[in-house]
Amino acid sequence: MLSRLRLLVLGLIALIAIPAMAQAKTFYWISHGGPADPVWTYFLAGAKQWATDTGNTVNTSFHNNDVASQQEAVRAAISAKADGIVTTSPDPGSLVEIVKEARAANIPIINFNTPDPKANFNAYVGGDNVTFGRHWAQYLVDKGLVKKGDFVWMPVEVPGATYGVQEEEGIKSVFEPLGITYEITEATLDQAEVINRMVDYLTANKAKVKAIIGLGDLVTGSIKRVFDQVGVKPGEIPVVGWGNSLDTTQEVLNGYVNAGQWQDPQATSYVALSLANMAASGIPPGFNVITGALYEKDTAGVYDKILSGK
Repeated sequence: MLSRLRLLVLGLIALIAIPAMAQAKTFYWISHGGPADPVWTYFLAGAKQWATDTGNTVNTSFHNNDVASQQEAVRAAISAKADGIVTTSPDPGSLVEIVKEARAANIPIINFNTPDPKANFNAYVGGDNVTFGRHWAQYLVDKGLVKKGDFVWMPVEVPGATYGVQEEEGIKSVFEPLGITYEITEATLDQAEVINRMVDYLTANKAKVKAIIGLGDLVTGSIKRVFDQVGVKPGEIPVVGWGNSLDTTQEVLNGYVNAGQWQDPQATSYVALSLANMAASGIPPGFNVITGALYEKDTAGVYDKILSGK
């Protein structure tokens, strides 16, 4: 009997001494992008790695720039009493009311990749698209690649989407005072269609295009294929834009693209989920996390190794 009592006491001491393991939480990772876009495989990889490292559940979804679908997904996460939500902004102002609903339900909601200052998110993790656009335009001007009266072509996957709208705002602030004109054209989210449309446009307008700004990763990552089909040599038409894919790092290394914009896709998802988890534990984030770096040929190898997993 004494032996049994001693074992019981020891067992109780052990239970008191060992801290209870934190209960796993459930988070929702919601993207306006599509799984066919190479950059989103890296954003998704960051979310999956975070789930593995923390033991929490992360439910992920892509919405291919379908605003209504994304709004429904965020509301579904709220209804499911998610511990936290991380989401991109599909269109400016599109999530304002839904963010209010999440905050009213005491569910942390973190904005990542595409910011929307109109919505009262707990925090933002990602790049400043207006600043990126301004830097791309200024890069072309400062390097003497465009001048007054020149025309710049700016293909984008989905015209009107948050990222392109904000990037154009920054570009316009540089080009308009200098008398540099531009046109934005739709490329879609399908890789084959992106290449077809870009080839058609450049074939018809090659003579007047003095530079190209790729407003999205799919279009910038398609430059080599397009140039090769149209007969444009590397460096013949200056190109700047997004650079979150192996296609673009290779294009920079081989002279097809002058400079690519890195946004730390895996880290963006990882940090966004970390902030959501922190907020769910009662520590409110009082800051945003801004990512991004513009790289040229001399440093493109760094990002090429990251994206290739070397």
